[in-house]
Amino acid sequence: MYRISRLRFIFPIGLFICFFLDGSLSKLLGQLYFSYPYSMVSELALLWLVLAYFFEDDIQIPLTGFAILVGAVADLYYSGIWGLFIFLYPLMVWLTRVLAKNFNPSFLTSILIFFIVLAVFELLNYWAYLMIGVVSVGFADFIVDVLAPTLALNLVYFVILYWPISRLYRKTLAKEQR
Repeated sequence: MYRISRLRFIFPIGLFICFFLDGSLSKLLGQLYFSYPYSMVSELALLWLVLAYFFEDDIQIPLTGFAILVGAVADLYYSGIWGLFIFLYPLMVWLTRVLAKNFNPSFLTSILIFFIVLAVFELLNYWAYLMIGVVSVGFADFIVDVLAPTLALNLVYFVILYWPISRLYRKTLAKEQR
């Protein structure tokens, strides 16, 4: 059903825009996002993947494939460590699916699931960098200085973007049912 859906164009374009905005907002608002000792990491691409799961209805977007693709691009562009994001993004899509099966879809459950997915994503990212020696900050400092501001920033993104993205998906899916 995805191949004949308009979402085959809208989803990848939205994912590309979110990925591009992650880097652009970090560059433009760098003094706000990265003021010592705090760091806020923009995760709009992850937000797009999670919200797509909730809004796809019966279209069945190949989220895992797109997650691998955006993970590979993120590895090449941002981290310089091949293989970290290429595994983390699909793992977060899987975690979203597992968590969402236990809840009825609503704004509150969506934000709760996104909160959990984002926290797990950032923690796994931290632990991977800690194991290979890229990061030397303690766990308590990471929680206070990076994880908490990152969660706050991305939850603001979620609240601002939830309804416009929902409306985009509903309009696209309604046009296809005519």
